[in-house]
Amino acid sequence: MNLQSLLSTLRSGELDLLDYIDQLEARFNEREPDVLAFVPENGYFGKRPPVAAQHKRFPRLRRQAQQILEQYPDPDTRPPLFGLPIGVKDIFHVDGFVTQAGSQLPAEILQGDEAKSVTILRQAGALILGKTVTTEFAYFAPGPTRNPHNPQHTPGGSSSGSAAAVGAGLCPFAFGTQTIGSINRPAAFCGVVGYKPSYGRISPNGVIPLSRSLDHIGFFTQDATGAELMAAHLCQNWQNIAPSDKKPVLGIPDGSYLERAEPEGLAHFRADCERLKAAGFEIKTVNAMPDFDEIQRQHLVLMAAETARFHAQWFRDYESRYHAKTAELIRKGQTHTDEEIKAAQAYKAIVKEHLTTLMDEHGLDLWISPSATGPAPRGLDSTGDPIMNLPWTNAGLPTLTIPTGFNEAGLPLALQLTGRWQ
Repeated sequence: MNLQSLLSTLRSGELDLLDYIDQLEARFNEREPDVLAFVPENGYFGKRPPVAAQHKRFPRLRRQAQQILEQYPDPDTRPPLFGLPIGVKDIFHVDGFVTQAGSQLPAEILQGDEAKSVTILRQAGALILGKTVTTEFAYFAPGPTRNPHNPQHTPGGSSSGSAAAVGAGLCPFAFGTQTIGSINRPAAFCGVVGYKPSYGRISPNGVIPLSRSLDHIGFFTQDATGAELMAAHLCQNWQNIAPSDKKPVLGIPDGSYLERAEPEGLAHFRADCERLKAAGFEIKTVNAMPDFDEIQRQHLVLMAAETARFHAQWFRDYESRYHAKTAELIRKGQTHTDEEIKAAQAYKAIVKEHLTTLMDEHGLDLWISPSATGPAPRGLDSTGDPIMNLPWTNAGLPTLTIPTGFNEAGLPLALQLTGRWQ
């Protein structure tokens, strides 16, 4: 059942909300012990939490469901997201939940007011299924989550738990963030839709930042129609535009950027392009981002520097509690000056203008590219390479990951669509 149909049946009462939660619990008990997408509600955070750590979740969820049923007994008055269970990446503050951000820092210093994006969905009738696992402070130090298609492979990061939760069918929607590739890459690895709107379209208020100039708030769904439905609730000044009869013109960004894809990922992307051509889409190959190495360098400078500044006091007080990967980023960021930050922020505008100008010159409606360098790598020590997402995040442009198939090992592969600033 797609997201739109699910909401319709929950609002009408055709699908009883409490019966639906029973179904969720059965699915959760079946898949979560292997996927480990959610942060246990007793605050335990380890490689394999005890089963008892999850026992609080569904009694709490049933209480919330009973409250919303009593609040809206008449189906005609029910809010649009009535009873929708959502996952929330554990860098978002949620009233009634502890924010740990995948870290070992004292929980009391990390708390804050509920994220505006979460409040919006709650007010529309959504229920919080729980916090989803994140890499430490949304960087590269992985949590325990595993790929729902093969537990020996990474689900990606930093929104690992959210992507895996939707991919495993544990919830139909989950929040994520992207500073390099933390929505589009795990969406590709887990075989789900991942959407990141233009920079700032979804409020970052109430979310622990990694890099304020680069962080994007986005989410995961199981289908593109569901992504459109949820974007209408979350994106500021969202406008529903009727589909055009004319197919969009697609552009392939040829050059050093595309060469960073792995042979398997690039071959699948080329096959995707051929399928699109066969379906009547016009595709143009455009030489783009000749300074790709500099785009990457400037992006990483800005991310490291802003991370170091945000974590300055915490790092002074609790340096030993940071994962080595996060600590390395912060130490690197401490070496960058305010002038370097300003230069990197200015460079973002140049990248955005370059990509937008190319779209104008060549009559492109969308860029298309691989969502990841290839399928999810084997092993859980790394979350994979986000390089295919980096330039679009740097430019602040909206991106959408759509699953487009599987490799011979049964791991998902996906296409990344990038639009104009909106």
